[in-house]
Amino acid sequence: MKSNRQQFFTITVTLIAALGGFLFGFDMAVVSGIIDPVKSQFGLSASQEGWFVSCALLGCIIGVLFSGNLSDRIGRKKVLFLAAVLFLVSAAGFAWSTSYTMLIGFRILAGMGVGVASNISPLYISELAPAQQRGRLVTFYQLAITIGILCAYISNLFIQRHAAGASTDGVWGWLFAAEVWRGMFLVGALPAGAFFLLLTIVPESPRWLAQYGRNDEALSILTNISGPEEARREMTAITALSQKPAGGFNELMRPPLRNLLIMAAVLTALSQFSGINAVIFYGPTILKSTGIVASDALLYQVMLGAANTLFTFIAIWKVDSLGRRPLYIIGSLCSAIALAATATCFLAGVTGWGMLLSIMLFLLFFAFSLGPLKFVIATEIFPTHVRGTALSMCILTMWVSDWLVNLLFPMLRDGIGVAATFFIFSACCLVSFFYAKKYLFETKGKTLEEIASGEMLPVGQ
Repeated sequence: MKSNRQQFFTITVTLIAALGGFLFGFDMAVVSGIIDPVKSQFGLSASQEGWFVSCALLGCIIGVLFSGNLSDRIGRKKVLFLAAVLFLVSAAGFAWSTSYTMLIGFRILAGMGVGVASNISPLYISELAPAQQRGRLVTFYQLAITIGILCAYISNLFIQRHAAGASTDGVWGWLFAAEVWRGMFLVGALPAGAFFLLLTIVPESPRWLAQYGRNDEALSILTNISGPEEARREMTAITALSQKPAGGFNELMRPPLRNLLIMAAVLTALSQFSGINAVIFYGPTILKSTGIVASDALLYQVMLGAANTLFTFIAIWKVDSLGRRPLYIIGSLCSAIALAATATCFLAGVTGWGMLLSIMLFLLFFAFSLGPLKFVIATEIFPTHVRGTALSMCILTMWVSDWLVNLLFPMLRDGIGVAATFFIFSACCLVSFFYAKKYLFETKGKTLEEIASGEMLPVGQ
């Protein structure tokens, strides 16, 4: 039984690392409130507006590509510090940008911070979490993303309404009234600064330390997490598998790691092809079509963000008791049904609360399965010496999939219609259901070393 001190240490470290997820969610969502004022102030053309919105994705891809292998070589904690610096510099720099070129530069920096955090934060949490709590603790990262999204929406709404009657004098008035978009982005410097400072009190990953022969440090950290007896057992298992040097992409392309990478990447891509970002980013348009009377688009986003956050608690509650595989299978099937119901509402002209209910049900099922479990699975199934690189490939898959959905949704919506588009999203969830049922294996309650040792074989392989 873990002592209160050990529980406190584990939860504190998890929450600090999860701030990377909060900043990820905040940074990606805050832009929803600044597109129109930036477009108006800088006179952006359609192509410039598109590049302004999408250039952060370029930064995300850059951040993912270098952070995985870098964290395998210099450590998880140092790379998390880098993410905090990127968030802090981009938030402050964007707020004081005076040209379109500066805006783009700082948006790319912000995207790099998102890419690094989306890769390393869940990896770090998984390597410190006790086996019996790992699913729940990694899911805190997904919860932090949804809270970050919700806080960005609430912050934007509050600043927008405050600006209406505020003075435009002085620097404060310039940031939060005259050119309110600057203040919306600058708010992100507060959690970024807190993330940087709090990282100074968390330890390095014990598994990374053992990988480089720093066994005494690793054992000390494991003792703080699990107690001396369990720590010694874990350390024995870790050192038995930590003799290999940091691996790279070439090693991942060889069986059996290649099979694991394919499984994790496919599940990650299908989770994004469910259309979750189309629902989140285009939610105001969709909700207006339900017939519920409301005029404030930012208020719509707060509603969706709150639902997404609330429903993620189901995954935290059940992921370590029911397990990853049952939750993923049930959630993907129910998501397919909810999306098909939404499509049917559009097809039949059903508006109002019936359509809203089907959308909320999709958010419910996604939030306890497809959303958080892709991070849990990808951080668990790879051995330590390639875990950072492998996770970076999975997260890169996520960002490319997001880009495709955001690119294609408006064209599909206007081309084949909203109903047909949602039927496609439903079909992707159905494919995810069958794929997970065949290939996904259960990892609950197992240490990372037990999973990596090859004792657990994928179902259907």
